[in-house]
Amino acid sequence: MSESLLQPPGPLYEMAQHQFLKAAELINLDENIKRFLLWPQRILTVHFPVMKDNGEVQMFVGYRVQHNTARGPAKGGIRYHPNVNLDEVASLAFWMTWKCAVMNLPYGGGKGGVRVNPKEFSEREIERLSRRFFSEIQMMIGPNKDIPAPDVNTNEQIMAWYMDTYSMNVGATVLSVVTGKPVDLGGSEGRSEATGRGVSIVASEAADVLGMDIRNATVAVQGFGNVGSNTARIISKEYGAKVVAVSDISGGVYNENGLDIDDLISYRDENGGLIKGYPKGKPITNRELLTLDVDILIPAALENAITADIAKDIKAKIIIEGANGPTTEEAEKILLEKGVFIVPDILANAGGVTVSYFEWVQDLQSFFWDIDDIRKKLKRIMVKQFGEVYKTKKKFNTDMRTAAYIVAIDRVAMAVKRRGYYPM
Repeated sequence: MSESLLQPPGPLYEMAQHQFLKAAELINLDENIKRFLLWPQRILTVHFPVMKDNGEVQMFVGYRVQHNTARGPAKGGIRYHPNVNLDEVASLAFWMTWKCAVMNLPYGGGKGGVRVNPKEFSEREIERLSRRFFSEIQMMIGPNKDIPAPDVNTNEQIMAWYMDTYSMNVGATVLSVVTGKPVDLGGSEGRSEATGRGVSIVASEAADVLGMDIRNATVAVQGFGNVGSNTARIISKEYGAKVVAVSDISGGVYNENGLDIDDLISYRDENGGLIKGYPKGKPITNRELLTLDVDILIPAALENAITADIAKDIKAKIIIEGANGPTTEEAEKILLEKGVFIVPDILANAGGVTVSYFEWVQDLQSFFWDIDDIRKKLKRIMVKQFGEVYKTKKKFNTDMRTAAYIVAIDRVAMAVKRRGYYPM
């Protein structure tokens, strides 16, 4: 195929390419390696049937994308969401390559998704959908090829169904084919909190390099799912920061004296998974949360939450990207001009994939670690790689996102260079 016929899957992927190219140009990346790394290595689109409880057969579309596997098997989650599309999945796979590389994990980037609103289906229907989808993509999957994990609207039960489906299809139990499983099926201690813990660790590191005492910092967290709630809990209880606002799809809540996160989590769990109506704070909108006068803002929902229109009103000194791609290119330009210190998603929320790596290693060797060991190992890696990125930022006089890409691209490019192009 002529190179001129290569097109990004969509605007989100094009934005991801621009982020990559900004860093690639700073390090004068070899043109051949640059061409190779700009594009997904493999894209699989599947259309598959699922029988509903009433006997009706409904068709679904799903995707699995592997961006690059030069450093090891692809790694990345599978999401269930009504807005899943190829542009989103390919972009997330692209970012996973750099996320794994910036953490120096022996993985490449992968991602998957099914276009479905799981709230509209029974548990049995979701099980049938999950098993059929995993069978459809199994040609790309394996503990040494591609290792999926939970993402938006998927969980440890769905990972258990994936593992069982793969194992039944190959005729042997293969625990290491997915991560994020229940602990009693080869899952790792600390996996559910891992992304939020990683976000909290780098928030503390960012505050430190800026001369801010995290114990006196005020924090707003957008998104109160797994990542947002664990971040809010850990950054307040273990690091001493004051979380004054959180929000979810139903709206937000603000308390200038700080929120009791354990109490708020209990309220959410007792009220259909939403925080709307929480009585111990003032109701606010998601936009109001993003523009609060706080020290640290943590967007931990979906991508493109911070637009140029919102960026001009943001007052936070530090943004820690708990979500993937929460800041648009235009917004980031505005924020950097204002002097906001942004810790990018590929570094900030990499705690999840790091503990997924721990789970994979434990499954392969059939030897499991306790929670204290996992937390210590995660903190050591997050702190070390934050330091590498910050050092690179200073060296190249650039922003943290570009610095993270420089670190990651250099590691992937070295693997490509050492392996060469087969066949020659």
